[in-house]
Amino acid sequence: MTGTEVAAVDPVPNGTAVDVIVVGYGPVGMVAAALLGRAGHRVLVLERYAGLYNLPRAASFDDETMRTLARLGVAEELLPKVRVQPTYEWRNGSGELLIEQHFAEAGRSGWAEWNMMYQPDLEEALDAVCRSMPRVEVRHSSAVVALEQTAEHVTLTVEDPEGPRTVTARYVLGCDGGNSFVRSALGVGLFDYGFSEPWMVCDFRFRRPTPVPPALQLGDPLSPTSIISLGPAHHRFSFMLDSVDDFETERDPQRVWKRVASYLSPDDAELIRVATYTFRSLIADDWRRGRVLLAGDAAHQMPPFLGQGMCSGFRDAQNLAFKLDLVLRGAAPDDILDTYQTEREPHVRAVTEKGIELGHLQTLRDPERAAERDRTLLARRAEARTPEAVRLPDLVDGLFAAAPETGRGQLSVQGVVDDGTRRDRLDQLVGAGFHLLVEEGSLNALERAGLLDDLGRAGVRVVVPGERAAAHPKAAVVHDVHGTYRAWFTELGCSAVVVRPDFYVFGTASGPDTVTGLAGELLSAVHGGTGRHEVRADA
Repeated sequence: MTGTEVAAVDPVPNGTAVDVIVVGYGPVGMVAAALLGRAGHRVLVLERYAGLYNLPRAASFDDETMRTLARLGVAEELLPKVRVQPTYEWRNGSGELLIEQHFAEAGRSGWAEWNMMYQPDLEEALDAVCRSMPRVEVRHSSAVVALEQTAEHVTLTVEDPEGPRTVTARYVLGCDGGNSFVRSALGVGLFDYGFSEPWMVCDFRFRRPTPVPPALQLGDPLSPTSIISLGPAHHRFSFMLDSVDDFETERDPQRVWKRVASYLSPDDAELIRVATYTFRSLIADDWRRGRVLLAGDAAHQMPPFLGQGMCSGFRDAQNLAFKLDLVLRGAAPDDILDTYQTEREPHVRAVTEKGIELGHLQTLRDPERAAERDRTLLARRAEARTPEAVRLPDLVDGLFAAAPETGRGQLSVQGVVDDGTRRDRLDQLVGAGFHLLVEEGSLNALERAGLLDDLGRAGVRVVVPGERAAAHPKAAVVHDVHGTYRAWFTELGCSAVVVRPDFYVFGTASGPDTVTGLAGELLSAVHGGTGRHEVRADA
């Protein structure tokens, strides 16, 4: 992906074709539109609501998500508005600590591993990014009411204040939430894990600094409760209901204040929202039908106990954006899009199943079973030498190097580097796109094989993280400030790593011969997808 500047274009008129239509303008749709617009593609966003939703839904995001936000240029803007949270506690009704998860101040992606946020702040920042892009047009009050596709394009019928109209695109992304019209129009079914619970969500805005648990799941059989920070100025209390029908009674502000009285008073905070949600666990059967693809809640819904719902949607957007970029530029065949669900669905299923597992632990209503849970978790905690950490799965099959070398499919590491004039995280210093990280000896092998020019023309950034920064006409030779990449290469036992634009490892290699082979395989992937790139015999 590149940040190439393009000339401004007029709004998309009725019937005109664009490269991609994004249906839905929540965070996932915003990120997808911004990434594609940044790559120079013409994007139309259709949102049925008249404006931004402007209410909090998601409460947190991880370091991988912050890495995406940094790519879009809003991470630094958001930092003062988020709360970096180092721990996540799970307690029983007596207040005993059952599980304590720890999150690093700098995670694998180079940012804090857990960030608590007020979602309207995030949406305002992403909206500004989208509206700054001349090839992205956002239309509110535009409900999609019909969808038709052919082998060449997709046509949507849209109802807006001026009446029905049609627009066409080469591809459509359905980012329109759990009640997705796009998914329904495609006739895609849902796999249901059977986890379905009604909760009442109560959001507060602080009037003054107040000591409230920032991240607590309370497994009280009498009233399972979740207490979560929404950044520095807001907080959320969620209460499991016996039935969704109880909401009309329990939503009464006086009853809400009674529930939170041991933590908050009206002098401390303002009650700004009370809503009911049913936590579900659903995964769409098909994430692609022809030229239409589903992302975010339209493709999968998971319970919130890991805080990974929005993060998973951002991963969808990153995965789709770089593959659509290759297809739209004619660098890869259309069938590369089939790797989207192949890669993402197993990851989503693993995260969903872990969330369900934690949800079942927290929401036990039978006192005897809850007591047995407490004994088991307290014993496990007593035996543990270190706090628990969350480890998300790798990707397995899809757009990766053929050889299953160590590290393939992992989320890549990001460290701080220095190019002699500036010090920053690597993404910010060398830019987006495919990265080929190599040791200095492997750089020489690539140069002898005549591959550096080919990699440059393909938009692959060759980076040498080492002991010093140096000038090189075809590579970024940078100082590995904290030894992050040296340690990672040692861990993997390799001398080269290819990182995809979505931050996942395409492949690794060790030694000059395998490094040139990996570079050739990468060039095949970004230059036609199926044919192998010829590497010179004297490599």
